[in-house]
Amino acid sequence: MAAEKIFNDSVHGHIKMHPLLVQIIDTPEFQRLRNIKQLGGGYFVFPGASHNRFEHSIGVAHLAGELVEQLVEQLNVVEEVITDTDKLCVQIAGLCHDLGHGPFSHVFESFMEEAKPELKWKHEEQSVKMFEQLITKTITKDDEFDTIEEIMKNKYQFEDRDIVFIEELICGKNPPTERHNALPPPDQEGWSYKGRGKEKSYLYEIVANKRTGIDVDKMDYFSRDCLHLGMKSNFSHERYVMFARVCTNERSEKQICIRDKEALNMYELFHIRYLLHHNAYQHRVTKAIEMMIVDALLAAERTFKLDGKKISYIASSDPKLYLRLTDDILQQIKTSSPSRNSKDIIKRIEQRDLYTCIGTKIFPPQELDDLNTVEQQENKVRAWLQCIVRGNLHETDFKVRCAKIDYGMKNENPINSLRFYRKGKENEAIKLPANEVSYIRPEIFYEIKVMLFYKKTPDPDLSLEDIDMFWKIIRKFPEE
Repeated sequence: MAAEKIFNDSVHGHIKMHPLLVQIIDTPEFQRLRNIKQLGGGYFVFPGASHNRFEHSIGVAHLAGELVEQLVEQLNVVEEVITDTDKLCVQIAGLCHDLGHGPFSHVFESFMEEAKPELKWKHEEQSVKMFEQLITKTITKDDEFDTIEEIMKNKYQFEDRDIVFIEELICGKNPPTERHNALPPPDQEGWSYKGRGKEKSYLYEIVANKRTGIDVDKMDYFSRDCLHLGMKSNFSHERYVMFARVCTNERSEKQICIRDKEALNMYELFHIRYLLHHNAYQHRVTKAIEMMIVDALLAAERTFKLDGKKISYIASSDPKLYLRLTDDILQQIKTSSPSRNSKDIIKRIEQRDLYTCIGTKIFPPQELDDLNTVEQQENKVRAWLQCIVRGNLHETDFKVRCAKIDYGMKNENPINSLRFYRKGKENEAIKLPANEVSYIRPEIFYEIKVMLFYKKTPDPDLSLEDIDMFWKIIRKFPEE
């Protein structure tokens, strides 16, 4: 049986992990996260961004426990108590929420979107599959129990309902599992979750908050990414946890609320999100490298196989073999794939012969035509090439990337979704008027950064006027 452990974390310092969390950490499913870069292709641009999903997941589990303890302390004694099992479930969800990430994190989702768009593959659902595998496979480190599920049920009195609760927290919705389907439907109107009832709805806001977007997952990766990118963050997740409490909102729902004086700290959280996307996540060289990784995987998809199975098949249908899909996949392709094209792309990445960003422009979303699919993007490039009369160039030589950068809720002010409480009225959730926060505040919360890349070398001989024509082509003009 695993014992409690202390981890020395670069962001949170010394943190204590419950024995059950340690048992989960010491599995191949979780240890795999040591080999998946948090920022995908960002490490090729920012040398300090070498951190992985492993340490991030431990940090999220820690913050989840801290926030639950704070809510327990602040809850009114007449309200339903948060149990030790509730806390452990939330921490396990925080620990396991990224088990399904593929090589280079979100880059792999881009690969799956192009390789198998019909699957609508998401890492959250894959995380649930990996979690089910983790708790049901035979373990060798325990003399008393054969699986972690047995440990959960016999030593910690977990029920299937608790495991479903964990999977709901990971997935952010009802998980597509037999365990979930076997439970009776919820009997509360307007409530779809089976793990916990509506009276504990606030527990669903801790790991993946669909209501406001403020959760411990973001708090950890904002702090961790800023640290390793060399960026400064003025947001204090410690203050958020300290001032968080459960209140009843205007719809008679339990919601995690924050003290009114912390409103500016919340704006800072969303501002940090914007800066991280603008300066790092959507950096033009980062996007060029990530597109090349996707193209290398797509080229290898035709010929490269692990145990006779394609990469996309493994991701959708084989959780056991999925353990072998890590950032090392490029080296595996480089040494064993018969695909010359994929090897050439990997060689170009290593030699810094990257796709060239030949133009970047920021638009308000209402001005852009749809550029969501590869087909839509190629159609726009084709129309552009016809306009500038370049018969020697082909639309497949170009790639368009649309980076949607916002405060988390597209063009909505995310502060409007938050609820606050005032000193002396701690149980009353209120919507804070904007003029009580500051008269100096953002009014537009959403922009789209469009980047046009050329895949070949040397660069095409295009003038500034040629590039300007592309920006005109992708604009949405009113009908005349």
